[in-house]
Amino acid sequence: MRVLFIFSFSLFSFALIAQDIAVLKYKGGGDWYGNPTALPNLIEYCNQHIHTKINPKPQTVETGSLDIFQYPFLHMTGHGNVFFDGADAENLKNYLLSGGFLHIDDNYGMQPYITKELKKVFPDKDLIEIPLNHEIFKAPYKFPNGLPKIHEHDGQRPQAFGLFQDDRLILLFTYESDLGDGWEDEEVHNDPLEVREKALKMGANIIKYVFDH
Repeated sequence: MRVLFIFSFSLFSFALIAQDIAVLKYKGGGDWYGNPTALPNLIEYCNQHIHTKINPKPQTVETGSLDIFQYPFLHMTGHGNVFFDGADAENLKNYLLSGGFLHIDDNYGMQPYITKELKKVFPDKDLIEIPLNHEIFKAPYKFPNGLPKIHEHDGQRPQAFGLFQDDRLILLFTYESDLGDGWEDEEVHNDPLEVREKALKMGANIIKYVFDH
């Protein structure tokens, strides 16, 4: 009965606030609040360049709260530990299966934690690398080689992993790319304009995919 209630609630909320997005506050001690200028800058870019009408001020929601069902897009980042308790995992699973989308941007150091914690959410699903022909790399901007490399850490190639429900991508995990660093204010990392532009364009592709699905 609870799942049916959440499903109905989520559809109603998405219809009311179709273009509000939020940062996910999670447990575990990791810096969920990292890259504070990233999402506002991505929103501004999308509103200007792909004609979205997203609230310029992203909200903050906790993993276990029903408030997550008000937002079609959740963004999660950090450098360290992530922990989902049982209620968090159930809530996040219901959110994603009800039409929600979670983008996890590894700001370096999240990978071992997030891989483990996502098994609490979907024990029967594994993160799989998203193929280069997926539409998230095609529109509105073309990324024929997949996820762009924004910052260097260990010399590894950037990878985009996902969880799917049927054919719909419900969760995107961007690894060894640091998209969020590229979205931040220019003076934070002193990235060249072309690097920041690549990050913002890839972010716009993610937003477009979410709002189209």
